[in-house]
Amino acid sequence: MTDSRIQPTADWSSDDAERFLLARERFGMHFGLDRIRRLLNVLGLGTIPFPTIHIVGTNGKSSTTRMTAALLERHGLRSGCFTSPHLLSYRERIRVGERDIAPDRFAAQIARIVHAAELVDRSQADASDRVTQFELLTAAALAEFAGERVDVAVLEAGLGGRYDATNALGSPVVVLTNVGLEHTRYLGPTVFHIAREKLAVVRPGATLIVGPDIDPVALDLAEQTAAEQGARLIIAGEEATAGAHLAARGAYQRRNFAVACEAVRAFLGHDLDPAAVSDAAEHVSIPGRFDVRGGKPVLLLDGAHNVGGIEALCQSLPEFLGGRRLVTVVSILDDKDAASMLARLLEQSSTLVCSACSSPRVLPAATLASLAAQLGAQTSVVEADPRAALASAVEIAGSEGVVLATGSIYLIADLLRDPRSTIVSAI
Repeated sequence: MTDSRIQPTADWSSDDAERFLLARERFGMHFGLDRIRRLLNVLGLGTIPFPTIHIVGTNGKSSTTRMTAALLERHGLRSGCFTSPHLLSYRERIRVGERDIAPDRFAAQIARIVHAAELVDRSQADASDRVTQFELLTAAALAEFAGERVDVAVLEAGLGGRYDATNALGSPVVVLTNVGLEHTRYLGPTVFHIAREKLAVVRPGATLIVGPDIDPVALDLAEQTAAEQGARLIIAGEEATAGAHLAARGAYQRRNFAVACEAVRAFLGHDLDPAAVSDAAEHVSIPGRFDVRGGKPVLLLDGAHNVGGIEALCQSLPEFLGGRRLVTVVSILDDKDAASMLARLLEQSSTLVCSACSSPRVLPAATLASLAAQLGAQTSVVEADPRAALASAVEIAGSEGVVLATGSIYLIADLLRDPRSTIVSAI
């Protein structure tokens, strides 16, 4: 039952909620499950009234989460879907029935969760130990799913797994998409350490699905974890997607869809309906991931933001390009392996346009250009403003070329948010 002290704030707008969440980002990350559990208890959600599927991994989590939710819908189950990050609005992170949460419901949920968080914050011995932005969003998603009476929710972990807010629940099905070196400051210096943090979400008796391209070290640890927890381990294969036409482009999306199929099969406990699988494949698109926009030149948006993501993107480029010239607009954050990312992009790009983005953690465009030159780049352009960078890339590529924007989800969001024109008409 909901705590009687928690009253929704009716006068908040969706924009108010967005501004509050953005401001909360400055408090940063504080790992641990105590705050989210306290918050859920205050909200009357100490026991979640629906089962969940938990998606962890380094890359492919958002795509796999959305695909899994879509497959569940087409098998007759009302699904909730929680992902991060977003492109243009926090509302994109909370979806029911494959639709973003409505602005009025989003505002009401966030206002209510914020009031509950204030109670939790006041109860903490350490005044700096405040409910985080991600915990607010996780609680808002779970509250919305409960209010909408979903049959199942698919939850994407934010970072790691063991101490991520999404691990406050026990899931009967866990997905590990893949494991690469990222967030080593928080998760550990090797694939083994990172995989261990992610696999800590596996509960006794659960089913663990791993991606077909899983790192051998991570696979060994997955097998060990499954044995220790009495869990069933399934290695996804791409044969489940044979013959299916995927709306989501890029070879890596076929792998993600195969993992989603295995997750739903494990949750349902029976084989999938081929018609439902085909329908999901044909209709699920993933904004900002191998996202092709029409025009001359063709524009390709991909939020790949680490070495693994760039590698997956580049594996899909040759077939897509078909010999056309590629000009790449790139922006990378300062906690990424920019050298490895640029080196891979340089293999297929005729020109790099080095840019920045709206994140305070972005590497300066000139720094990227200097690094690219050290890697042997023959041609690079420095243009810090993303929109000006896009305009330069369009001019260089010509009407028969392809312009790729990649390196950070913030760059993609900045381009899509362009107030002066739509990104398609700009080219």
